[in-house]
Parts: sequence; C-alpha cells; structure tokens
Amino acid sequence: MPWTYRHATREWRAFLEDVKLKTDLASDNHAYTAVDGVLQTFRRRLTAQQGLDFATVLPSVLRAIFVHDWDVTTPPRPFAARSLLMAEVKALRPNHNLTPDNAIEATAWAVWRCTNHRDLERVLARLPEPARDFWRVDAGSRSELQQRIV
Repeated sequence: MPWTYRHATREWRAFLEDVKLKTDLASDNHAYTAVDGVLQTFRRRLTAQQGLDFATVLPSVLRAIFVHDWDVTTPPRPFAARSLLMAEVKALRPNHNLTPDNAIEATAWAVWRCTNHRDLERVLARLPEPARDFWRVDAGSRSELQQRIV
C-alpha cells in the first residue's frame, strides 16, 4: 500500500497547518477554500496530461482535491499576471472566501514541504515556464522547505 494512502490524514493535517501558518488563517475551512482556489486556478492553465502528471507527485488528499470536478474538456487558459491569478483564487466561493493575497505563495510553500522535491522538480521541469513560476518559493533556506513527513 502506498505510504500516502496509509498516512493520508497525517499528511493532509500537516499540509493544512503549513497553509494556515503562512496565510494567518485560523480556520481549516478558510485554509481549504484558499488551497482549493489555488489548485483550481493552476489546473485551469494545464492540459489534462500536464495536470495528471502534476497530481501524481502530490499527497493523496491534495491529489484528490486537485482533480475533483475537473472538466478536462475545457481548453487551458493562458497564465496571467499574479494579481489576476490571485483574483481568480479569491473568486471561489466568494461568500465564504477570506483568502489572503499570499495564498498562492503559501500554498506553494506548503506543497514543497509535503512532496518529494526530486519528483516535483521533475514534473515542473516539463511544464511551461509560467507554470514553474507559479510554484516558485522564496525560502530563507533549503531546510525551510524540507519535506515534513517522510
């Protein structure tokens, strides 16, 4: 059984705590909405194959959120300025969305901390430059992004 299936809850809790730490959101629900918005915004810019390749390196719960309700027949949108991407993230469930302006960066930071870096780098290397930029993190040190749960 894959490790990520056996420890799905543990991985998800650690990921969500990282997002809450970086976004200053207190509620799991608000953090979930922020993450869901970030993932949907990113996947709208990928082909189905690119999205599935990306999803394979995510922990199981995050992978499920990434692909949930994805209409793969919709053509990918072009990447846009960060401010426009952030507006799209905040448009998800607008009546319940308290997503802060750093949600993309916070989610990226948490993704790096919950994935195998070699696998994530391999997948990102096959994506267009704007997709790689989407997940770029300015960390104080490499150890800050060290995978939390191995």
